Amino acid sequence: MTKGGMESVEVFTTEGKGRGLKAQKEFLPGDVIFAEPAYAAVVFDSLTHVICHTCFKRQERLHRCGQCKFAYYCDRTCQRAAWLNHKNECSAIKRHGKAPTENIRLAARILWKIEREGSGLSEGCLVSIDELQNHVDSFGEEEKKELRTDVESFLEFWPPHCQQFGMQFISHIFGVISCNGFTLSDQRGLQAVGVGIFPNLCQANHDCWPNCTVVFNNGNHEAVRSMFHTQMRIELRALNKISPGDELTVSYVDFLNLSEERRKQLKKQYYFDCTCEHCKKQLKDDLMLAVKTGESKPSADTVKEVIQLSKDTLEKINKARMEGHYHEVVKLCRDCLTKQEPVLGDTNIYLLRILSIASEVLSYLQMFEEAADYAKRMVDGYLKIYHPNNAQLGMAVMRAGVTHWHAGLIEAGHGLICKAYAILLITHGPSHPITKDLEVMRVQTEMELRMFQQNEFMYYKMREAALKNQKIQVMPEPSNENAPSLFHKKE
Repeated sequence: MTKGGMESVEVFTTEGKGRGLKAQKEFLPGDVIFAEPAYAAVVFDSLTHVICHTCFKRQERLHRCGQCKFAYYCDRTCQRAAWLNHKNECSAIKRHGKAPTENIRLAARILWKIEREGSGLSEGCLVSIDELQNHVDSFGEEEKKELRTDVESFLEFWPPHCQQFGMQFISHIFGVISCNGFTLSDQRGLQAVGVGIFPNLCQANHDCWPNCTVVFNNGNHEAVRSMFHTQMRIELRALNKISPGDELTVSYVDFLNLSEERRKQLKKQYYFDCTCEHCKKQLKDDLMLAVKTGESKPSADTVKEVIQLSKDTLEKINKARMEGHYHEVVKLCRDCLTKQEPVLGDTNIYLLRILSIASEVLSYLQMFEEAADYAKRMVDGYLKIYHPNNAQLGMAVMRAGVTHWHAGLIEAGHGLICKAYAILLITHGPSHPITKDLEVMRVQTEMELRMFQQNEFMYYKMREAALKNQKIQVMPEPSNENAPSLFHKKE
């Protein structure tokens, strides 16, 4: 079954997993298997005034819709592009007196589109909205209660003159959002800013060690010549060589968790038992729970004690970060690392979590040398655990490279930036804003490295002078959130 630019994939029924996607031709790492615009998408409630409601980019100054005073846009281009989807929403917000929550807004946008186009197959879609999984039958009591509240709020917001839908179908739409909502990130890819429904992407099944990745591309105003390049869209990209007939899989959760934890998360959020090879054989679990070996191998009780201390410390760190007490975070990390280092192995996930937080917060506090040391150890551990073309690995290597560069460790910094660039070329592609930023850094560090190799003394003198003459560059404030996960689950 192929349709509208989706000739390279086929929907098929998999044993025990329902529908899935299969490759129709060979793909190489970095190839775009397909790109898909959102069927419907909305900005999160907390960010409606700082994120463009069309392209989901974070901008300093946004233009507000003069009628509903709710929607914000980069400029007239984005405002015009949004009108088809915002028109009904605009008048409904004015009538209702305020904007409802993101879930209600997304359901309304989906139903307005169905009102315009019908609920059958949309152009370029392999399946219709009717056919998407809703898992409402698997909802627990709390989820059912939330669903009832959402349906009631929706009915208050939905205008009486619009097409009326049955309660069962409205519940189906909310179930689809709950199970299939895809997280949209800002142009830096570091913050989740919205949620969208992409019917073709929904057909890709999960694997903890997938052969594809999904990246959100905010589009490009300049490339007006080609609609494909201007549209905000997701891209399904190949991570390995894929042969015709291979199933296309993506990971719904971060791999950096024990197989038992990943399975629990997948069961709770997506209602299935993961049977991928990495979960069945608990591959990499030994690395993630590694302890020091050799003569001074710690006892099982000591290991248990240190892991419990690590969990307790991570809770304290979260609290301190929420309150912006970053020096307290650094102290907690240093104390925890002192206890972890004689006991846990270099790839132990509890050690890696503390190293990651320490390097990020120290960078923010301009303590780059100590941050670089922790970042290097974190990356060395990640490289042994993650798939070599994993997007989160690429982002972590990039951050480590920037930290080394700021610390004046130009050789290591340039090496890490090049490594990150190679990964992100595959996971994000050359036209993505993050990859473009990284290319600028790669050229800059290469130039500095040549200068360093020609005359080390002069390099440091010039660096010192440059730092004196420029304002101190403040690193982005550490986020208390994890990197955006692939699918958005309402908490």
